[in-house]
Amino acid sequence: MKYKNFYIENYGCQMNISDSDIITSILLNHGFILSENLDKANIILLNACSIREKAELTLKKRLEQLKFCKKNKKIWIGIIGCFSKEIKNFFCKKKMVDFFVPPDSYREIPNFIYYSIMGMQYLSYIKKRNETYADISFVNVKTKQNNKKITSFLSITRGCNNMCTFCIVPFTRGRERSSDPDSIIKECKRLYKNGYKEVTLLGQNVDSYLWIEEKNMNQNQKNVVDFSKLLDLLAKEIPMMRIRFSTSNPHDMSNKVLEVISKHKNICKHIHLPVQSGSNKILKLMNRKYTREEYLFLVQQIKNIIPECSISHDIISGFCNENEQDHQDTINLMNEIKYNYGYMFSYSPRPGTYAYRKLKDNVPQHIKKKRLQEIIDLQRKHSFYRMQEYLGRVEEVLIEGESKKNNQYWYGRNTQNLIVVFPKKFFNIGDYAYVKIKNTTSATLIGELCI
Repeated sequence: MKYKNFYIENYGCQMNISDSDIITSILLNHGFILSENLDKANIILLNACSIREKAELTLKKRLEQLKFCKKNKKIWIGIIGCFSKEIKNFFCKKKMVDFFVPPDSYREIPNFIYYSIMGMQYLSYIKKRNETYADISFVNVKTKQNNKKITSFLSITRGCNNMCTFCIVPFTRGRERSSDPDSIIKECKRLYKNGYKEVTLLGQNVDSYLWIEEKNMNQNQKNVVDFSKLLDLLAKEIPMMRIRFSTSNPHDMSNKVLEVISKHKNICKHIHLPVQSGSNKILKLMNRKYTREEYLFLVQQIKNIIPECSISHDIISGFCNENEQDHQDTINLMNEIKYNYGYMFSYSPRPGTYAYRKLKDNVPQHIKKKRLQEIIDLQRKHSFYRMQEYLGRVEEVLIEGESKKNNQYWYGRNTQNLIVVFPKKFFNIGDYAYVKIKNTTSATLIGELCI
């Protein structure tokens, strides 16, 4: 086939990046060629996200730009990933997209491309609700700087059963299913052998990971692997590889997981723990399955068992029926915890969700923006406070590349997932360096090598 160069752009979360690695591996194994240059590609894949309205708006703007490319050369555009029925219908009407590939049909993507090039439509009617892509091995593709990647994302669960009222994931990615632990361990070992130094285990809710294998049907014996056991197995099997994970749902995180993290040096001391709101009323409307008090107790458990652990958050401002007291509950919770960093958004209704169908988006836009800005300003203050705690400390840093602001500096992350920059000397990407912290911003630790 003449047209085999493909290019991928991501719009969304870490799960999308992991999915792009899966798609890249599938296409490379079918003879396609990955291009890092959009102008050299004939097949353009846009990995969509419907979780936030902003991601969909960005995708629409991007497609408006790409439609002019179609006038100048032969290109085929496909939308893959987390897209809603509404956005599919929108692009179908505009006739801007040649094919759509949902998360459970990535194995079929070569067929979608072949048929599109032939001017035909390909529809995959086989719904693989148990698909985990556990047998797909990632290919380590060199970057523009000719450097191999040293960190990777690996999905261990797909889909979600939580049914938060604001979230579309259960409708775009389906119900939750877990990958075979043996396949996860095998892939992590392969990644390490191929030069990766760190892997981040992914799931909409990694803590609900569960694999049950019937060992002896007659004796009713089962091999049960939960998330704590999986972490323990991985840490022991690949002791030189850093292990991270995301995302944790507070109502599923257990002390067993915390104790395993505390026990192993190679499991990073950072937990992303979305709270979404500090108000019990709003948490209930969101169907979050925990209270403010339970969340604060969990944070205290984390600090007790893993004192050096950093904690980050997701917060949504302006959810349905949120009043000023609800907002202040969130502000007070932030002041009590003082997160290391976080991801903050104003609520945008997502078609297909319970909140879109049953609840009123009744907080005015200007109030949402005002509350969001207060949350952002407070988090910036807390982030700087937490960063100041590292002054004078020596941090073990995995070097990931050159600093974007100064190519005479390396950047990397410590075990708490905090960015560290320091002057280049001796080391290479993928090395560990011990760095003494001399200065900080609210987002970056700045140091010098300990020699």
